Amino acid sequence: MDLMDDLRAEVKKRRIEDAADLQPVLSEKLMELLRGDNNTELRMNPDGITVILFVGVNGVGKTTTIGKLAHRFKQEGKKVLLAAGDTFRAGAIEQLEVWGERVGVEVIKQQPGSDPAAVMFDAVQAAKQRQADVLLCDTAGRLQNKTNLMEELNKIFRVIQREIPSAPHEVLMVLDATTGQNALSQAKLFGEKSGVTGLVLTKLDGTAKGGIVVAIRQELNLPVKLVGLGEKMGDLQTFDSEQFVHALFAGLIKEEEGNEESV
Repeated sequence: MDLMDDLRAEVKKRRIEDAADLQPVLSEKLMELLRGDNNTELRMNPDGITVILFVGVNGVGKTTTIGKLAHRFKQEGKKVLLAAGDTFRAGAIEQLEVWGERVGVEVIKQQPGSDPAAVMFDAVQAAKQRQADVLLCDTAGRLQNKTNLMEELNKIFRVIQREIPSAPHEVLMVLDATTGQNALSQAKLFGEKSGVTGLVLTKLDGTAKGGIVVAIRQELNLPVKLVGLGEKMGDLQTFDSEQFVHALFAGLIKEEEGNEESV
């Protein structure tokens, strides 16, 4: 609705009469909104270990995103460690280990069902001993309305901050682009409770438009930092608002052409 109001004002101001002339104006408005203060770069610790915490519900692609980001950092010549803090979901630790093996980085873990904060403590100690540059931390993703999950995240925060006062340097919430409004409600709950600093949008292939990002950016003022575009290790990119808006409209134009052909 906000965008529609802006568009109406622009139509009057620029005296636009042809509907086709609206698309560049709408593109411009969307880019402005998504660009925000342009902070799509990941915040890194200039003097020591960079700790990045990943939050989000199960099934959104959190572990895959961690694996891809580990690969990216390793390609940049950084020493990376992974922390298996999702100790509740069956198979979560193994899934992270598979990524660790693929990328060639060590995974710090404990037994399934153990205290995630204890895993984080071990991981920070290991990162210090091994002089790691980056520590990527997985967390449990049981449904976002469970208050004990939020308490657990707070405990993890406290443990990390006690060891590295400036950490975590990023708290990235992973969202599945295909879930629409549900992604917005997840972002609201996690954003309020767990100090999210940025978003990662996954499964943004040809089928997902990802327009929900616009609503999340507007409501929560959280920047999209990374986008996952596929299953391969290199399929994680820094978010580019201009490219994203062009892709959004390219998809819509293709759809319209397809509809016209079928008529």
